[in-house]
Amino acid sequence: MAKDPDLNAAYGLDGTDSVKQLYANWAETYDAAFAKTQGYDLHRQVAAHFAAAGGQGPVLDVGAGTGLVGEALAALGISDVDGTDLSPEMLGVARAKGCYGLCFTADITQPLDVPDDTYGGIISAGTFTLGHLGPEPLAELIRITRPGGLFAITVNAAHWQAAGFGPAFEALGDLIEDLKKADVAIYTSGADHDHADDRGFVVTFRVT
Repeated sequence: MAKDPDLNAAYGLDGTDSVKQLYANWAETYDAAFAKTQGYDLHRQVAAHFAAAGGQGPVLDVGAGTGLVGEALAALGISDVDGTDLSPEMLGVARAKGCYGLCFTADITQPLDVPDDTYGGIISAGTFTLGHLGPEPLAELIRITRPGGLFAITVNAAHWQAAGFGPAFEALGDLIEDLKKADVAIYTSGADHDHADDRGFVVTFRVT
């Protein structure tokens, strides 16, 4: 099996400073050296679920990175998409693709400088995962989403129980409805590396 030190490093991150450093170094090669060669497919999976559930703009792509989700949404005819990420270097790559209206750097573990009820949808791939985010930002993301707005986010399967996503969704109570959790492969069937068999969940729900 081929080694993937960048992904292993990403799963072992601890704190915002380490996240910023890793992705600053990875931004220019992320699409070619990781997403394409490793068979990463989670961005297309979450975009497809968002579209199938009737998702539409304005959408915020959380942890937009280099814009893979934005490209996948555009391919499905979904426009009016903004992107946010902790890494300005990753967002620089995303911005150059032209699939986002606004790109802004933000730490979503902190209050966002975004008004209530701004977005009709929230989408995210590969951000609620090992070494990255637990469920804590969900309430703040719900705040900036309109009633009836659709969430479609991925959660790494190994991270789901360890980070307490189940109880966290239960604690959101009447703020959300129509919660669904679909088990998906993170990588395409031809992938051949240490994480090729990893699984994730695409979690969809609507804001009440």
